[in-house]
Amino acid sequence: MADILIIGGGVAGVTAAARLAEDASVTLLEAEPSLGYHASGRSAAIFIAQYGNETIRALNHASLQEHHATDGGVLTRRGLMLVGRPQERAAFEAEAAANDMAPITVAEARAAVPILNPVTCAYAAWYDEAYDMDTHRIMESARKRARSLGVEIVTGARVTAISRADGHWEVETAGRSFRAATLVNAAGAWADEVAVMAGLRPMEIRPFRRSMARLPAPNGADTTGWPFMDGVNESWYAKPDTGGLLVSPSEEDPVAPHDAWADDMVLAEGLARYEEMVTAPVTRVETSWAGLRSFAPDRTPVIGRAPDCPDFFWLAGQGGYGFQTAPAASRLASDLLMGRSPALPATVVGALSPERFAA
Repeated sequence: MADILIIGGGVAGVTAAARLAEDASVTLLEAEPSLGYHASGRSAAIFIAQYGNETIRALNHASLQEHHATDGGVLTRRGLMLVGRPQERAAFEAEAAANDMAPITVAEARAAVPILNPVTCAYAAWYDEAYDMDTHRIMESARKRARSLGVEIVTGARVTAISRADGHWEVETAGRSFRAATLVNAAGAWADEVAVMAGLRPMEIRPFRRSMARLPAPNGADTTGWPFMDGVNESWYAKPDTGGLLVSPSEEDPVAPHDAWADDMVLAEGLARYEEMVTAPVTRVETSWAGLRSFAPDRTPVIGRAPDCPDFFWLAGQGGYGFQTAPAASRLASDLLMGRSPALPATVVGALSPERFAA
């Protein structure tokens, strides 16, 4: 029997396993054949400290130092550029101010991204502290550390039943049964389903689909030094990717938990919004995919012991911020489960706690 059993092998579950294994025996179950299969494996892989609400930003800032240090650093400076159309002035200015972005001229924006259309791109702003994240290294570093500390990682282990007896949890999969004193719910889009299976009240965590297309380099340009580009109100975004360009419609369509795929119509609409801002037409999509971003009703992660069962721990609802926040989130989970005073401010811990949804 393990001290702690984690359900979910995305970045939240794997980094928590590596952290918790310093003090406890840990087993991690992942339903898919490999770790990081769903949301974690389909991340835009960008770190922007000013991305998200106030609580998420606190987690971002608390994670930055570890991201710079892990395996010599997993961040590479990219820069973020917000661009707006002539009719979007008020929304552009509000968004730039809210995210501490410095206004730049359209000429400066076009120097950074030569394909920007000077007719439709009327406004631009810059944020320097945006980084590419090496998400593969983050996952591998956490996995290797977890393994070295004795964590049993079991893939292809979809949970079929959860029960509680004699002060411990019994978790059934198709092939094996597992026992643990404490259960950590890091199941992403399936977090509420896990809670219900365990006989607990769900947190109303809902998955939303987000699609992505990979385009060849526009006009054969070298995109290596281009910034991450964002349309006003996240109407689309684009990011350089190994000689090409990733473009997303930034949609948030509510869906049931599933192995997501891109909606062709939604993708086409997003590509049209991107295409309006550039001079290079989209002639070919090399590949496309989608992932699920799961949010609690207040769009803040849920991290803490369940009010109705202290031996059930929530680590879910990361939305699109899982990799950004993983160091601070895993540290908080470890602090709370091991009975230590959290390093994060009490206001942040309270804003993340499941207690906020208690009736």
